[in-house]
Amino acid sequence: MVWALLAHLGATVLHLLVYLGRLGLFLGQSLGILCLPPLKVRRILRQIDFIGTRSLLVIGLTGLFAGMVLALQGYYTLTRFGSEAFLGPAVAISLITELGPVLSALMVTGRAGSAIAAEIGIMRITEQIDALEVMALNPIRYLVVPNIVAGLIALPLLGALFSVIGIYGGYLVGVQLLGVSSGTYFGSMTDFVSLRDVGTGLYKSLSFGLLITFLCCFKGYHTGYGAEGVSKATTEAVVASSVAILVLDYFLNSVLL
Repeated sequence: MVWALLAHLGATVLHLLVYLGRLGLFLGQSLGILCLPPLKVRRILRQIDFIGTRSLLVIGLTGLFAGMVLALQGYYTLTRFGSEAFLGPAVAISLITELGPVLSALMVTGRAGSAIAAEIGIMRITEQIDALEVMALNPIRYLVVPNIVAGLIALPLLGALFSVIGIYGGYLVGVQLLGVSSGTYFGSMTDFVSLRDVGTGLYKSLSFGLLITFLCCFKGYHTGYGAEGVSKATTEAVVASSVAILVLDYFLNSVLL
């Protein structure tokens, strides 16, 4: 019984190590090709449009209501300490350093990441990736690298837009609804929000952009055959990316804060 349990544990550990090795090799190969010209500029622009431009509506709505909820909760918390004048900095710092990068990354994962995994997965099961290899085209250069570059460009912009819209959503609730002075809301914000806070949000967005596109491409690239394989790969891509975003966010906070 004990030997069977140890054998099962060893097999699980070996399977995990093999999987992590495949992840590392895939990432290393993708980043290596990323540094070598030429880049597929047209495909990169197409993916920027797909990941970034088409996510504007969901990012705008999520940012607006996130800022409104944050201002509402923050106001009633700060009034207990007589510090409602600091509502502006509280909303701005929370959005810029934390909620903006994280929530925008989660929204992009659900909207674009799943589609990326499904698209590459369908290309795998219909043997289009094999056809690219037969034509001496590197599938990673053609399919993966444009998504990674687009994610690195689009996610910081979406995170910044999320934060800006969220700040004005907080303004609507804090100033227009709850009566906080407009000058106090924005004036104290400029006193407390620093370039380091902006840099923290930027570094997080860049990390999340790489993480989302890499994991979704990996899951799609190594999908199983059949409709069930694509469905499983798409689900795993969204779940793995969402969990990885939150885990990475903790470790980035440990380093950056």
